[in-house]
Amino acid sequence: MGVRIDGFRVMRDREIHAVIRILKEAVQKWRLPAVGHYAATPFTVLISCLLSLRTQDKTTYAASERLFQLAREPQTMVGLPVATIEKNIYPVGFYKTKSKNIKEICRILLSEYDGRVPDDLDELMKLPGVGRKTANLVFTLGFGKPGICVDTHVHRITNRWGYVQTKTPEQTEMALRQKLPRRYWLTINDFLVAFGQNICKPISPLCSECSIRRCCDRTGVTRSR
Repeated sequence: MGVRIDGFRVMRDREIHAVIRILKEAVQKWRLPAVGHYAATPFTVLISCLLSLRTQDKTTYAASERLFQLAREPQTMVGLPVATIEKNIYPVGFYKTKSKNIKEICRILLSEYDGRVPDDLDELMKLPGVGRKTANLVFTLGFGKPGICVDTHVHRITNRWGYVQTKTPEQTEMALRQKLPRRYWLTINDFLVAFGQNICKPISPLCSECSIRRCCDRTGVTRSR
């Protein structure tokens, strides 16, 4: 069990090993996050992740399927009219802006990176529409390099556990880089996205069904089921 500091329960570092083992088993019964279906190349990870921003998984999956039937590499996708990209990714959130960004990303990759997605976080974040979350996902899922992709699920859940105490996803990433064992960096996002969608929901989480509730501080939880 965790300790208490200033009245708040804090997850012990050693508890994270048990938590990850439980999560690894639990997520097998849930569908892989949409982006995880498109890990064939860094480019498909990049584009699918862009489509997933502010978009539900089922919509991301369908849009990715349609778009990748037309093109799966920048050399082909750059030739698609923006209107065609729009038509095939609709109704993902901000589809018009994303269509323009995808077209421009392909142009930049071809003109500045020999058609390859860069394997450097700073270079990735120079691409239009690519923030730290997307860059980290490409870095980890696309290239298999050590990084931590922190989305809303990872940020919310690790704070809810009491494992970190942070205000923003970027702060959460930095805190996790300091304390999360490196062997869990590549998998933490997939595990917590699935866990967050099915059990540890933003509002009224299913605490009665949670297999790791004994390790959780339930920080910020005012209502649960």
